[in-house]
This record gives sequence, C-alpha cells and structure tokens, in this order.
Amino acid sequence: MSRLAAFDMDGTLLLPNHQLGKETIAALRALQEKQVILAFATGRHLLEMKILAAELELDAWLITGNGTRVNAVNGERLFGNDLPPEIARQVTDTQWDTTATMHVFNDDGWFTGSELPEILQAHLISGFTYQLADVRQIPADQVTKICFIAEHEELRRLEIQLSEALGDRAHLCFSAWECLEVLPVNCNKGTALNFLSNHLGLTMADCMAFGDAMNDREMLAAVGRGFIMGNAMHQLKNALPHLPVIGHCATQGVSHYLNHWLTTPHLNYSPEF
Repeated sequence: MSRLAAFDMDGTLLLPNHQLGKETIAALRALQEKQVILAFATGRHLLEMKILAAELELDAWLITGNGTRVNAVNGERLFGNDLPPEIARQVTDTQWDTTATMHVFNDDGWFTGSELPEILQAHLISGFTYQLADVRQIPADQVTKICFIAEHEELRRLEIQLSEALGDRAHLCFSAWECLEVLPVNCNKGTALNFLSNHLGLTMADCMAFGDAMNDREMLAAVGRGFIMGNAMHQLKNALPHLPVIGHCATQGVSHYLNHWLTTPHLNYSPEF
C-alpha cells in the first residue's frame, strides 16, 4: 500500500491547456481522504505552487524547481540546494552559440531578459509570471536553477556546449521537449522525494509517483510504484522500459489510474489512452 503519492504537474496532472481537470482534482481529494500523503514534484517555482496548492485546498508537500526546494505543507523549508555561484556565473555570462532564451530562478522569482508572452500560457492557472532583468546582474550565490527554452534540436546542440563547459559540475536535464535545465549536481526530484520520505518516516518503497519527462526519471526509478504517462517523452519510456505506461494527460490519465487503485485494486489495470 503506497502511503505517499508524488505528482509531476505539466504533462502529468495538468491538461494540455495547463489547467487541472475536475476528475483529477476529485481523485486527489479522494486520495487524501484515504490518508495518502500528497506531494507535488515539479519544475515550477515554489511561489507558483503555493498559489496552486492553496486554490486546490489540498494539504500537499511541495518539491519545486526540479528538486532544488522541498517545503512542508505549512510552508516551512525542509531542504534547499542552489547552483554553485561559479557555475551560475559561468552560465549567465557565457555567450552560448544558440537562439535559446535564458531564464534564471531564485527564491525571489523567475527572471529573463526576453519578452516571451507565449510561454505565459502555461501559467494562466496561477498568474505567475517572469520579471524582465539582465540575468548577469542577478547575484550568483542565489541562483537555484537556469533554464533554456527553444526548439528541441536547438537545445540538443546547446546541451553539448553546456556539457563540454560544465562537465560534472552541474546536472543537465530536459524538463520538457523545449526546456533544458541546469541544476545543482545530484539535485533532482528523486533525491528530493527521498529526503521527504525520510523526513516523514517512510521509504521510497512506500511511494508512488507519476511523470512524463526526463526530469522525472530519477523519481520514477526510485519509488515503489512508478508510472509513466502515455504522452511522455520517448526518452523517458526508453530509459525506464520496465515501468507501466498509463493514460494521456489529455484524458486525465492520473485520475483514471487513481480511481482504479482506490476502488478496485484487486483487478488488473487497463490504461485509458
């Protein structure tokens, strides 16, 4: 019996329009009523997730910034991990051979030097937005992560540059098809969820988790019950071929699985695509 359930947001809990469906909300509340602890594990900022959790009226633990922050239900920070200042400064100050836009995150918010109103569609549910700034002026000792946004092939070329420049001093991952992130070493949703489970007196075997992108890989691989979305990146499915693939986020596949698990756990699950 899983005692803690961790959910990625975009491409997993959220519909393609980045809203939460009614069936998904109902399933999360039903899970909580069964005394299963909820955790949102996302690349989104803590400030944004506090808004969403409050609107949903769910007592959820928050793993944000792809594992750079873990916060309790009451808002207390349990864990924090920032990029080393020298790495943050190297990334922000280097003229990378790319058309990708750079986005810098710290506890005060999301900063970028480029107006990109189209990407705010993903944040309409919360109203969270970026702040225009010269990212080179942001204090390097306060950077949690740096994100690049562009077409996937452009990011693949940038990934090679970043890997050659940073080596093993940072962790690179695709949090979405068009989003490449630079994170602290050994900082991911898996290590953050392990920290949280230990804090709660649980083990990773007591956890279930759902995700769709490569930033979910470590988390899904480590829990007792990991589930990959039908719409997941093919790289994730290839990396974890032993894990079950459930429904698409467009059909609220997580709620479909949870309803099955809560009501008919003795029956084999048939995914809804």
